[in-house]
Amino acid sequence: MKARVKWVEDLVFLGESGTGHTVVMDGPKELGGHDTGIRPMELLLLGMGGCTSFDMIQMLTKARQDIRDCVVEIESERSDEIPKVFTKIHVHYTITGKNIKESQVKRAIELSTEKYCSASLMLGKTAEIIHDYEIIDVD
Repeated sequence: MKARVKWVEDLVFLGESGTGHTVVMDGPKELGGHDTGIRPMELLLLGMGGCTSFDMIQMLTKARQDIRDCVVEIESERSDEIPKVFTKIHVHYTITGKNIKESQVKRAIELSTEKYCSASLMLGKTAEIIHDYEIIDVD
């Protein structure tokens, strides 16, 4: 896996993945940025959310669960001291579908967080990560 980050100006950077996808990263105005892009630490949280969402969809689909939507909301706290690592992360899953089995959702979260989601496992080295969920049944 490769990545490339190119400085554009001030605190604006263009990140490019090895697969050719790009993202603009920027800092806040008070630090000299333009506030035109995502902050690098926000991108880490999005990466974690994407990683665990990917796992959830794969596992629940494989378990023949009729999923209609999956939303992962993440809140975090960081250290006040440099390096300002994540110290607490709360991950809330909202799974919407028809007759979704709670046991399947619980198992998918366990497998994602303990085995498959590399991002969660890495961030868990510095942060306490808490997971919870809700299931919304639709007709």
